[in-house]
Amino acid sequence: MTPQDTLFALFGGVFAVLALASSVGGLLRWRLAGRSSSVIDNLNARIKAWWWMIGALAIAFWIGKTGVVVLFAFISLQALREFISVTYTRVGDHRALLWCFFVFLPLQYVLIGMDWYGLFSILIPVYAFLLLPISASLSTDTKHFLERAAKVQWGLMICVYCISHVPALLTLPIAGFEGRNLQLIVFLVLTVQSSDVFQYVWGKLFGKRKLAPQISPSKTLEGLVGGVLASTAVGAALYWITPFNVWQAALVALTINILGFFGGFVLSAIKRDRGLKDWGAMIEGHGGMLDRVDSISFSAPIFFHILRYWWVH
Repeated sequence: MTPQDTLFALFGGVFAVLALASSVGGLLRWRLAGRSSSVIDNLNARIKAWWWMIGALAIAFWIGKTGVVVLFAFISLQALREFISVTYTRVGDHRALLWCFFVFLPLQYVLIGMDWYGLFSILIPVYAFLLLPISASLSTDTKHFLERAAKVQWGLMICVYCISHVPALLTLPIAGFEGRNLQLIVFLVLTVQSSDVFQYVWGKLFGKRKLAPQISPSKTLEGLVGGVLASTAVGAALYWITPFNVWQAALVALTINILGFFGGFVLSAIKRDRGLKDWGAMIEGHGGMLDRVDSISFSAPIFFHILRYWWVH
């Protein structure tokens, strides 16, 4: 099976699952006979949003590497915009923000497009880390300076540097896996995002013990364990689209699922600190862009470097 045939089969399978989910959601809505149910309404809104998100990913894959890089640059832009919009900044930070949005964000993705790993890997954690506070300090505004500088740096790291590791998977020269790197993105996205779905389902069906209601009121121990184990099984079942064997795929899936959970957990803590339920309202049923990619922001860099260390020779 060619790489194109594999991707076609994968997306065909995903769209078939979405079609089934839409049918189930419609049936549940019909059985309510006009009565309101927040759970069913939220479920249907999430399914509808998934159609759009998987469709956008499919179009990007059809275009190729450029399409994937542009898509995730757009995702980073929206996520960073949401993060900064709820972050305390002052006029003195505007120059640093210009650097973030108009220099470091596009340059990060240009470097990925050029396969320049050496500079891509250090542009933000070294050069941006040093330049942004220098730029802000030139305004001579010292009120809450450390807090302001740290928040801008944190936003750039999470929303741009971490998320950019998804398209960076296309740059990895894995022996015997040439031309199939798009499948690594499919593995990452399906595994981590299915963990979010399974945690939601297991939590609704069996959840009793709250993990940290002050941070994430809906997350339960049962939802976490059931969701992570179920999505790890999904990752193991997808071993054939990766350079892993079954057990390697399961271990990698378990690792990125745990990191994905803590990505959502940490960013939920930030939302609660800011008095927010969601980062935004861009995606119906999901909140903002950052609500949808919070788990990927923590799992993508780890997945990238696991592959680079163990499978790139």
